[in-house]
Amino acid sequence: MKLQIIIGLLFLSCYTVFGQTQTNGTLLNTTILNDSGALQKRAIRKNIPLTNSIQKAYRSGTRDTSGRPGANYWQLKTDYAINAALNPATQTITGSETIAVHNNSGDTLNRVVLRLDHNIYRPRVPRGFSVPAETTDGMVVTRIKIDGNEIDLKASPPPQFYQGQMAKIEKSFVFNLDQTVATVFLAKPIEARSVVNIEIDWSTKLPGGEGGQGHRMTQRWDSKLFQPTQWYPRLAKYDDLSGWDTNIYLGPSEFYNNYGRFDVKIEVPAGWIVSGTGVLQNANEALAPFVRERLAAVLKTDEEVMIVKENERGIGKALLARDKNVWHFLAEEVNDFAWATSNQFVWRATRANIPTKGYVPVHMFYLPERANLFEKAGKNARHALEFYSKLLIPYAFPQLTLQDGPSAGMEYPMVINSNQGAADHETFHQWIPMMMGTNETRYGWMDEGFNEYTNVLSDADAAGKPFSIDRLGQSYGNISGNEDEPMLMWNANYGGTFYGFQTYGKTSMMFSMLGGIVGDDAMNAALKKYLETWKFKHPSPWDFTFFMNKELGRDLNWFWYYWLFTTEAVNGSIKNVIAQADKTQVIVHQAGEMPSPVVLKVEFADGSDKIKAMPNAKMIDDKTAIVRWSEDVWFTGDRDFQATLDFGKRPITKITLDPFGRFPDADAKDNVWTGK
Repeated sequence: MKLQIIIGLLFLSCYTVFGQTQTNGTLLNTTILNDSGALQKRAIRKNIPLTNSIQKAYRSGTRDTSGRPGANYWQLKTDYAINAALNPATQTITGSETIAVHNNSGDTLNRVVLRLDHNIYRPRVPRGFSVPAETTDGMVVTRIKIDGNEIDLKASPPPQFYQGQMAKIEKSFVFNLDQTVATVFLAKPIEARSVVNIEIDWSTKLPGGEGGQGHRMTQRWDSKLFQPTQWYPRLAKYDDLSGWDTNIYLGPSEFYNNYGRFDVKIEVPAGWIVSGTGVLQNANEALAPFVRERLAAVLKTDEEVMIVKENERGIGKALLARDKNVWHFLAEEVNDFAWATSNQFVWRATRANIPTKGYVPVHMFYLPERANLFEKAGKNARHALEFYSKLLIPYAFPQLTLQDGPSAGMEYPMVINSNQGAADHETFHQWIPMMMGTNETRYGWMDEGFNEYTNVLSDADAAGKPFSIDRLGQSYGNISGNEDEPMLMWNANYGGTFYGFQTYGKTSMMFSMLGGIVGDDAMNAALKKYLETWKFKHPSPWDFTFFMNKELGRDLNWFWYYWLFTTEAVNGSIKNVIAQADKTQVIVHQAGEMPSPVVLKVEFADGSDKIKAMPNAKMIDDKTAIVRWSEDVWFTGDRDFQATLDFGKRPITKITLDPFGRFPDADAKDNVWTGK
């Protein structure tokens, strides 16, 4: 999902300060004093907290401190067989499904947790900043059967349930069917490493109208176009870290799902076209011969092909004559299924060339009056598929579909609900979380934040120019200190007004600084290896950070601690410059709690004196040098570092601290010294 993020820059400080500079109510580059008035050292933390969940995973061997899956890594597999029918007159989907649950864990499951996201449309459920277009009866579950045992949906929990004294359940019952997370407590538990079938019947009305606020809160335009998402009961994620994921669905935060196979049949009235996740299995029964011929031609040309034109829509033209059509889709190793349908869709397609795989089709389904929004959609999606396949790992799925509708920026496996505007961003989501299943609900930065960063690279490539992430890291200095900002490791589901910045904006700034430490190319190469290693698995933040440490050959835990577990900044400055014979001493000051490398750009006057070489310096032209000191110069806790420049007698005219703007700093004006 893509958000427009507006960040207010406002800060006040209540510290006693030394050498403070105040601008618009902001105390910048301050040194904190202790009670006796002496300069206070920093306590630089060089490790990251290990929560109970990750320690448990290390003990059990499901995760490894190298950042790779452990020898005992496992994950549930959920295979769905769904039969659903849409009634456009009532705007209602009625469905039945069977979930084959492969309990690959070593745990006996005494309960099953279901995600019923459409219950967010009920009037009496918790919500975040999302407002449904209309209130409905939500997801109405009419039958649940587990391993052959019918669940009495009207049975009340026994008194011991509320008292926390249930040692054994005599009869299975379900709790919270009217909420977005429901739990079935089992009299007969699901044994470790077994397979059970869960059967569910349900119905749900898709909300429509003008009042929807937020993605997924409007799922139809009148009765002419339907865009169902999270439209069926799903088994919640069960993992080796925390067991069942019971985060309620509040609207903004997204998903954490199991991988599996989806075999889906969707019944719609005659004349309606259906698009969706997976590959259409019964084209011969649904599509006219000339449509199938055009589809076959898509992979043979770079030109975009109209599959169904405006004057070809309807029964007996593009679609075969039927009273009702059943569209049958099959998708392997995916973590969700989304679709769209309309009797007014036109259909256009192109192709993308995927390394090591070849051509895959890119489909576009949209209303003809909105054709201007899809003029560049195929081009943008094709570029994204090809660029991210080269940058990271090849696109794994057999096709990609762009669907028109009220949600114009949302992603699902093989499906993006998007026109050309967000095509690049939404296409990247096919990598994360579709090919690598991060926990978006809790750690949104591992999904949307990675996306925002790689979008910078893709945009530059599309424009034919080198990418730049300069200044991004420095800009975080203007946000750090705002009491409303949650740290990245705070549960994104409860990110509040800073959800957008926490989930989308901050990660690019973090990667800007990381690239400033290890180099952008090395960082991108490590990210590529990370995706290769965790493809179709579920990495945690600890897996990511320790993997990057290992791949980059550096202990960066100090870096991860400050970016992920705090909201601190560097706030560096040049405090003083002292010329001593042939050497120059630069006193660099850091007022913030986050350390960083010391990077100086040194500019020399014209002259005949030779510029002496320094081991930690690199000349970028005949009178400009970049000099670097590692971040460990701060690990003593000192706030001042004396950087010695030993370049000989050539006069220095200008020194700039952090010349590429990679390290968080609220005021870059005091980063520059100009010689007399």
